[in-house]
Amino acid sequence: MEQVLAPSRPSGASAGPASRRDVRLLPKAHLHLHFTGSMRPATLLELADKHGVRLPEALSSGERPQLRATDERGWFRFQRLYDAARSVLRDEDDIRRLVHEAAEDERADGSGWLEIQVDPTSYAPRLGGLIPALELVLDAVDEASRASGVGIRVLVAANRMKHPLDARTLARLAVRFADKGVVGFGLSNDERRGLARDFDRAFRIATEGGLLAAPHGGELAGPESVRSCLDDLGARRIGHGVRAAESPALMRRLAEEQITCEVCPASNVALGVYERPEDVPLRRLFEAGVPIALGADDPLLFGSRLAAQYALARERHGFTDEELAELARQSVRASHAPEDVQTRLLSGVDAWLKG
Repeated sequence: MEQVLAPSRPSGASAGPASRRDVRLLPKAHLHLHFTGSMRPATLLELADKHGVRLPEALSSGERPQLRATDERGWFRFQRLYDAARSVLRDEDDIRRLVHEAAEDERADGSGWLEIQVDPTSYAPRLGGLIPALELVLDAVDEASRASGVGIRVLVAANRMKHPLDARTLARLAVRFADKGVVGFGLSNDERRGLARDFDRAFRIATEGGLLAAPHGGELAGPESVRSCLDDLGARRIGHGVRAAESPALMRRLAEEQITCEVCPASNVALGVYERPEDVPLRRLFEAGVPIALGADDPLLFGSRLAAQYALARERHGFTDEELAELARQSVRASHAPEDVQTRLLSGVDAWLKG
């Protein structure tokens, strides 16, 4: 499913050997990756066979699913496919395999730090409950981190489609594990149906417990969704945030407050938020001074992992290697990696530029 972008250099983009450094070798942090969505396509098929799960043809055909989520029917189909993929994760070995393979894929793409997002309620029924599910994920993360050399932490994410009381339960759980690998609290699913302000108490619990607030916003809904994440939830990072480009005032605010947008170009196009890769306002946000951390979102469904997002920035948006390096730096600075890890990764970015 991994897609390789064909060269199509925009006018004004630099050419020559210096502009073709391998983006897989560029040290970076990955701050927007969902747990089930990180699964390899081959692993999905093998686990479905292991557990006797019949997958929809869109997941079993070996081709990237054709998705469009800008209307309710399209979003429902996307969620149905995601739920089908999640259903193959049924035991401890499955969870450990997914995390280990995600860490290996991160290392191959040059990521030295990963913050993976998980809603433990999705796995709790098969893994003994909320606490055992999160404990298993955190143990697998620790094991995979030591084996791969990639630093990994967890963001616990609530679901906008569920009751805000469920989110408060998850926030308390996340805070309980704040010193055991959980670094943040998120909010995912259709932002057009679950308003950010309804989850303000859950985010207050999380932030008062020392966790980063990193809700999704500004993807399927416009700038007002991003503002609500900032004003109602105290967000310090925004999952996606691309629709902020529709408001110069909001972009100025994000730049002034140094709120990082976790921009996922491939998924924006796959879900129909933008028609073409070059329509994603990556350049507009970057030039407005908005910090950006490129992310792959759900590689299983969208067909490309982290390094491909940097390749897209180069090929479709004309980013020079110096600008790609700055994107990588911004991802590292926005992460919760310890200072020594950030220093090492930032030094690696400089070394990549020197060639």
